[in-house]
Amino acid sequence: MTTTPVLTTTEPPGQLHGTLRSRHVTMLAMGGVIGSGLFVGSGAGVAQAGPGIVLSFAAAGVLTMLVMRMMAEMAAAFPSSGSFSAHAERAFGPWAGFTIGWLYWTTLVVVLAVESTAAAVIVHGWLPVIPQWLLMFLFMAVFTAVNLTAVGNFGEFEFWFALIKVAAIVGFLVLGALAILGVLPGGDAGALTGDLLPHGWDGVFAGFVLAVPAFGGLEVVTIAAAESDDPVRAAARAVRSAVWRISVFYIGSMIVVVSLLPWTDSRLGTSPFVAVLDEIGVPAAGQIMNVVVVIALLSALNANTYAAARMAFSLAQRRQAPKALTRISPTGVPYPAVLASTSFGFVGVVLNLLWPHTIFLYLLNAVGTVLLVVWVLVACSQLRLRRDLPAATPVRMWGHPYLSWITLAVIGALLVRMFIDHDTRIQLISSAVLVSLVLFAALIRSRRA
Repeated sequence: MTTTPVLTTTEPPGQLHGTLRSRHVTMLAMGGVIGSGLFVGSGAGVAQAGPGIVLSFAAAGVLTMLVMRMMAEMAAAFPSSGSFSAHAERAFGPWAGFTIGWLYWTTLVVVLAVESTAAAVIVHGWLPVIPQWLLMFLFMAVFTAVNLTAVGNFGEFEFWFALIKVAAIVGFLVLGALAILGVLPGGDAGALTGDLLPHGWDGVFAGFVLAVPAFGGLEVVTIAAAESDDPVRAAARAVRSAVWRISVFYIGSMIVVVSLLPWTDSRLGTSPFVAVLDEIGVPAAGQIMNVVVVIALLSALNANTYAAARMAFSLAQRRQAPKALTRISPTGVPYPAVLASTSFGFVGVVLNLLWPHTIFLYLLNAVGTVLLVVWVLVACSQLRLRRDLPAATPVRMWGHPYLSWITLAVIGALLVRMFIDHDTRIQLISSAVLVSLVLFAALIRSRRA
């Protein structure tokens, strides 16, 4: 007589409290993904691809969906706050879990410092009497405190915080649709009467390279699923919901932008969203979007703090980080991991004072392509673990193994393109140095174990 394998977690039971609900997990993903990269940075993609940026974002959305499907398959079978780091360890050994876990943690803590700095810059423009460094310190202190509360309270806070920027995007799409239909002024701009691919398919691919990082942050779904009330099924539900919603928001926003404004419009370089709102006559469009961007940055800061702390906690549980990081508060929060993860944000206050115009550029270059390295290891782990997945796993990767291999090939093409392009080569090289250092540390640790 045979029995169906039971899905189990890779972490000891009874530590993290499973109090997040599915809506919390989904909105946590929204909070981690939707940030200034969409509201401000997407203008660079429009400059590269013209109206073809819609195809670039659509392709990035498909690639993200495939990677997240692989993550969801493994997370549903082996729930863990370490998510893809724990899965890589299961697939290839401790060195792989160590490498991907520490790379991802490093990326998140750098992003925390950058997000708090960017939010402080905007708020300082409204309140010049408050020093920028103090605003940055206050943001880090507030969101450290939020992440030290019971995870259920944290989830509720992030749900409403992320909902604000989701509502802002929906409002933008509604206004844009009304303008395209001629109900509001600006719909007769004739932006799509010229060449739809002014730089050809090469421009679309260049836009694709810029669009992919905008989807980074969705990984928090599979991390948070381990703390949900139904970890086995939460990952599948949250991935399906978050990926298609974010794809609609991103692709829809780009359709509005290139429909209402010529892609050569100089205003797109500052903020495509502000340019569109100005075009259709929304009063104080710039200040409205600044408020939205600040909310987006702080929501992402909150979500990324959560993800960094859980990754540190999982690494410590697997003896790949200091044991002290495994401590849990009575409310189920890994408080030393939270404090360790936010500490770099506070260090960033000092770095911002010493080298305000250079330090964060160097740091961002160092972690710029780590997301793609994470995705490569996710795909490799899924290919390796597929044969070990329990039959009862509720999520399965589509077209296995062909789509998994195609995903790896596309990511490889992205890396090659980044190396060829002078503007992104330094980022790729800087990230390669960081990856090499972490991998070297992992191999040294493996030999000593």
